Parts: sequence; C-alpha cells; structure tokens
Amino acid sequence: MSHRRISKGKAVLAGAGAVGVAAAAILLPNANASQSGTDDGAGGGAGQNPRTVSAASAPELVARLSSQLGDDYAGAYYDAAKKQVVVNVADSGGSGGDESAERVRASGAVARNVRNSMGELRSATGTLTRDATIPGTAWAVDPRTNQVLVTADTTVTGERWDTLESTVRSLGEGVARIQKSAGEFKPFLEGGDAIFGGGARCSLGFNVTTQDGTPGFLTAGHCGVAAEQWSEAQNGAPVGTVQAATFPGDGDFALLTYDDPATDAPSEVDLGNGQTLPIGQAGEAAVGLEVIRMGSTTGLADGSVTGLNATVNYAEGSVSGLIQTNVCAEPGDSGGPLFTADGTAIGLTSGGSGDCTSGGETFFQPVTTALAAVGGAEIGAGGSGTGTGDAGGEGDTGNDGVEVGRDH
Repeated sequence: MSHRRISKGKAVLAGAGAVGVAAAAILLPNANASQSGTDDGAGGGAGQNPRTVSAASAPELVARLSSQLGDDYAGAYYDAAKKQVVVNVADSGGSGGDESAERVRASGAVARNVRNSMGELRSATGTLTRDATIPGTAWAVDPRTNQVLVTADTTVTGERWDTLESTVRSLGEGVARIQKSAGEFKPFLEGGDAIFGGGARCSLGFNVTTQDGTPGFLTAGHCGVAAEQWSEAQNGAPVGTVQAATFPGDGDFALLTYDDPATDAPSEVDLGNGQTLPIGQAGEAAVGLEVIRMGSTTGLADGSVTGLNATVNYAEGSVSGLIQTNVCAEPGDSGGPLFTADGTAIGLTSGGSGDCTSGGETFFQPVTTALAAVGGAEIGAGGSGTGTGDAGGEGDTGNDGVEVGRDH
C-alpha cells in the first residue's frame, strides 16, 4: 500500500489553512496508540533555580542540550505546569554525569539522574523492531519514566502477545513496559474540513505554497495513497491532486496541489463556529507540550505530547517517526492539523485506537519532517522569510525551502 511520488517543486507552508479531513466513507488503517507515561518527579537544580521556558522554545533548548551532553543525554520533557524543561542525565557512575547535570542546570533546565541511557533505550527499540513488529503494537521512548513504553491494542492476543511479552522481558528489568490499549490501531480517515477521494474521507491539514507559487496542502499519507484526486464534497469535482505521498514506512504524510492556481489558501486553522486561528510557523514537538487537534468528525480536542519518534505497527505496515499524544481522535480525523494555541503547526493526524467518549491516544506526523521530505522547509511569515516562532527566532530559517506564512 506504500506510494511515494515526489513533486518537482518545493513546498512552502502557508499555514494551517484548511483543517482536517472528515469522517471517512471507508476507514484506512488506524495509527493511534496509547501512552500513559507518568511524571515521577524531576530532581536536580541544586544551587541554581530552573528558569521558566515557553512551550515554543522548549524544543530548541532540548536540542541544544542533547547535542552538548552526548552519551549522558537520556531524554527530556516539558513540565507544562511549572513551565520548565526537565533533562534526564544517565547515571554513568563517573564524574561525567555530574558535569553534564551541572551543564543542564547552568542552562536553566532541571537535571534528573536516571538509570537508562538514550543509547540503551534506542537499542531496545531496535530489538522491538527486529523481534516484535506485530500489527497492533506501538512503542516510543517515555522520558518521564526513562523507559520504552510498548502499547498493544485489542488484536494482540495468543502467540502474538506471548512474542511481545517475551521480547520486552528480554530487554532487561526496567528498560521497557507494556500497556494495553482499549481499541484497535488504525488510521483515522475522517477529520476537520472534509476532503473526499476514492470513497474515503479525510481532513485537510495545513495549506502550503510550493516553490513555484502553486498553492497546496498537507494531509495524511494514508489518505494520499487511497486516492490521487480529492474534492471538497462527496462525489464532487476534484480540487486537489496528490504530488507526493508516504505510507507506510518513514512517515504518514501527503502533499497535494490545488488544481486551480488561483485558489485562496489562507494560513489558518478552522476552529468551528466561524472562528479561525492564524498559523504563523511550523515547530517541533516536545514531550509535555500542550497541543490542540481539529477534525471534522470530533471538532476540537486537546491534550499533550507523550512521546516522540514513535513507531506504530498498523495492519498495512509499520510507520516510524511519529508524535504520540493523549489527544483523542476518531475515524475521519485523519490528516487534520495538530497545533498550539499560539498558532504553531505541529503535526498531521495519522491514527489511533481510542475515541472522544471514553478517551484514547493518537499519533501524528510531524509537520517539519513532512515539509523537509517534500522539498525542505523555511520557517517564515507571509513569504518574507522572517521567522515568527520562538524556536527559530526572527529572521531564522531552517529545513531548506518551505516557508510558513499567513498571506498565501
């Protein structure tokens, strides 16, 4: 079911213009898993007071420290209640860990000594990929518990459950844990502002402008492989054509261009009830970041990021590099936008296992990764090339060639 066609032009993110694809007439694979990492407290900070950090700037601080700490870095998360960044420092038994903890504190973050290094946790996910790639499972590093959280949906039973359990046990005590999800992992082919193609219904995620000036939009890759042309109404005339789509594999994203080059593609997200939120930039997710999702099936839902670089094993194949959250979603929300209250584009709805009545978790394709894959990304406003996000700073550019703006 994998399909990939890379467009010749680069994409410029215009913002979160359209919204999510609504409830699908057919359901493509659900990619949602549940993760309930618990915050067991942040230690550290002796002699220095941790500074308050905005959610938008947290990913930049984490990226800088992860590079500086090297093998001592063991993950990080954003404490939204305290507005602080908590950085795990692996307990190596030598003075290096003490020096790294001091560097963390000097940066204004909270240092927290943990048992498992990031190398050990990544090795564990590699073992899971090799020995336990079972449909209905997912895993991601949970920095709050310093473990790999493995989630199994209701289809994982019998021999498949035994295989998963024995693989997790082989990783060693305290390295990984299993939790069960109440539903079944599958892509949510329905969502925000609905789009229709090939009998399926999805959500429009964020409007973009390609390098040659053609307006387009991002949505889920499993929507892009379901149909090549999409319309605004069921059985309506096509308005957009797929230029690039990836699913399964190293992502779940698709780039479509509007068939009419004069299409108005505003940089905003539809919040319902006639309200919209301008989108000024694309940004990275951080564990603990508070986020909002829009979908045509369920409307607005909020929650927080619980894991990064998650791997989800759908019946259709494995997808890696996703954002894991405790935000609910339902079929029809696929492709819809994930964003922050300050107007930063974060992700595209991939799938999940819960619903918005009993709760659940959802996975999202990072917007920055999708932009880079279809030609690169340059974060800016209104095509001017000036940055608006905390992570980049005014005038900063990044990810070669896609620009986020308000006026496309």
